[in-house]
Order: sequence, then structure tokens, then C-alpha cells
Amino acid sequence: MNKSSLYKGCLEPILMQLLQKHGRMYGYEMTQKVKEITKGELHITEGALYPLLHRLEAEGLLEVETENIGNRLRKYYSLTKNGKKQTTVAIEEMKNFMTTLQIILHPKTI
Repeated sequence: MNKSSLYKGCLEPILMQLLQKHGRMYGYEMTQKVKEITKGELHITEGALYPLLHRLEAEGLLEVETENIGNRLRKYYSLTKNGKKQTTVAIEEMKNFMTTLQIILHPKTI
């Protein structure tokens, strides 16, 4: 099984947690931070990242600021007030899911 298919459903809380912790970030920075934190175990592709960022922005969970960096326009993403609330919910849901996986992987014998 491909690792990316395992963490695909966890990408939203991962990104939201990053933004909560680091404030504002741009896309490539997010991919590199996840790679750094996980010591190279998780790689977020542009094909997974940007559609999610656009969806979260459309849902009002992210706000976007653009800055000229040299000759490039860079988009910085940050959580809205509602996004910060949703991050707490998403992290709690992910924790519950991980607990359920632990129960399945390591069932207690009765």
C-alpha cells in the first residue's frame, strides 16, 4: 500500500495544525516543513496541496495574502478565526481516528 494513500485523509488537519503553529506560510514552505518534521516520511505533492488550500479558502477557513518576492508573486496562507476553531475540531477528529486504528491494530484480548 502506498503511504500517500494512507495519509491523504489526514492532510487537512496536518496543514491546519502547521498554520496554527506557524501563523502564515506559503505552499512550498508547508511541503518542506512536513518533510522536515517527519524526517522525510511524508511528502505532500502540489496536486494534493493546492486543491486543498483552495477548498479551505473557499470555505472561509483560510485567508490569502500575496507578496512580491523578487520577480515572483507568492501566496501566504493563514487561518481565519473560523479556521482556528475548525483546526481544533479536525485535530480532535484525527486523534479519535488514531485511537480507533490502535484498537484495530492492537486489540485487547478478553
